[in-house]
Amino acid sequence: MPSLDAPEERLRKFKYRGKDASLRQRQRMAVSLKLRKAKKDEQTLKRRNITSFCPDTPSEKTAKEVAVSLTLGEIIQGVNSSDPALCFQATQTARKMLSQEKNPGLKLVVEGGLIPRMVEFLKPSLYPCLQCEAAWALTDIAAGTSEHSPAVVERGAIQPLMALLSSPNLAVCEQAVWALGNIASDCPEFRDKIISSSAIPHLLALISHTLPITFLRNIMWTLSNLCRHKNPYPCDTAVKQILPALLHLLQHHDSEVLSDARWALSYLTDSCSNRISQVVDTGVLPRLVVLLNSSELNTQRAIDTGTLNMVPQLLQHSKPSIQKEAAWALSNLAAGPCQHIQQLLAYDSLPPLVAVLKHGEFKVQKEAIWTVANFVTGATMDQLIQLVHSGILEPLVNLLTAPDVKIVLIILDVISFILEVAEKLSEKEHVCLLIEELGGIDRIEALQLHEKRQISLLALNIIEKHFSEEEDESLMLPSQVVDQDCEFINCDCLAKKK
Repeated sequence: MPSLDAPEERLRKFKYRGKDASLRQRQRMAVSLKLRKAKKDEQTLKRRNITSFCPDTPSEKTAKEVAVSLTLGEIIQGVNSSDPALCFQATQTARKMLSQEKNPGLKLVVEGGLIPRMVEFLKPSLYPCLQCEAAWALTDIAAGTSEHSPAVVERGAIQPLMALLSSPNLAVCEQAVWALGNIASDCPEFRDKIISSSAIPHLLALISHTLPITFLRNIMWTLSNLCRHKNPYPCDTAVKQILPALLHLLQHHDSEVLSDARWALSYLTDSCSNRISQVVDTGVLPRLVVLLNSSELNTQRAIDTGTLNMVPQLLQHSKPSIQKEAAWALSNLAAGPCQHIQQLLAYDSLPPLVAVLKHGEFKVQKEAIWTVANFVTGATMDQLIQLVHSGILEPLVNLLTAPDVKIVLIILDVISFILEVAEKLSEKEHVCLLIEELGGIDRIEALQLHEKRQISLLALNIIEKHFSEEEDESLMLPSQVVDQDCEFINCDCLAKKK
């Protein structure tokens, strides 16, 4: 699109300020290639601990490098011994089996009846190493299939794990957090059991600026799992407890903490409008906009962690200030590569965008127009076709009478760009007919007399290039052809949208 003389203040906010079109195109191609080659790691709901971190555990190699020194029978016998040293040795060996990346031996441990005894080892004792090994083993069991978490819960593990959140031993406490996170991720029932045990206040009390980053990551991951699941959603009390912490942790510099904080917000907003309003009222939206306003790869991380899930819903919020922030977030997303634009389409962002262009306050409409301008600049042909099919031309044509010179220029640029693409697809006549039915020709012709020279010249160029009498005669189609379906646009459908 032709470059526009955007106000300096608006350009300062715009994340591609100072970059010419060719540079942005090369960057989009590079990012596109990189994203195609790299498969996104699937967000794991449960995590197994396959490394040793307990400081009181004797020095050892990682679990996958140490051969199991006891048979299953000896493990069972040792776990049921009254000798703490034998209990520790047997529990540690069982934990090593469970921590193996391949064939962890879950079935053997569960069927061997070891879970009740390991739950006992969680209870207050003089042996924090035994507690740590038992919690670790239960963590890996709960990370198994849907058959394994119930086995841990049914043996009464939640309450002793909760008690370990107050352990003075940091490794024991962290392992308990990890185990609770795996249990909560299994189903709403287990999540609610943990919430009703006052887990959220205990977890939040652990957060401090001196906490090791690995521990903070586990806490944030467990909190995100306490926000998961529908039917039912987490209770209002839990949401009120957790939201201030999420807002705080969204300011953190660690990418894993940010990722799980965004997932938590995504889970919470995948709900009713009251829950969405509850999240918005925390003041979190500006921070989410900043995250979407960062580099392309960081924007992709924000998309991958569900941030975009909230934006279309926020466009429909009752407060114009919230709609404006959401439109700004979309405008920055649309300014990225075509992969980001595809995500915008995948989350069904166009219908609410068209709605605010039709009925929103002008300050919201201005941000929405920037979104459309960015969209058409970076979109593929197919994506541009979807934009036109969404009914975007009707509000754009109506806004040609707006008092803002810059907005009128942007709209004329967008219309010109769409007509040029339609011409390449041999579909320009259909777009021209639609614009005429929407009253667009009259408005564009009127703009030829605009006092702003840029507007009058651009309007004149559009009329002469696409709507001149000579061209009208050459493009005149029989009525039966106009009524046929066409690939680029369905005129009858879009022209009647209100």
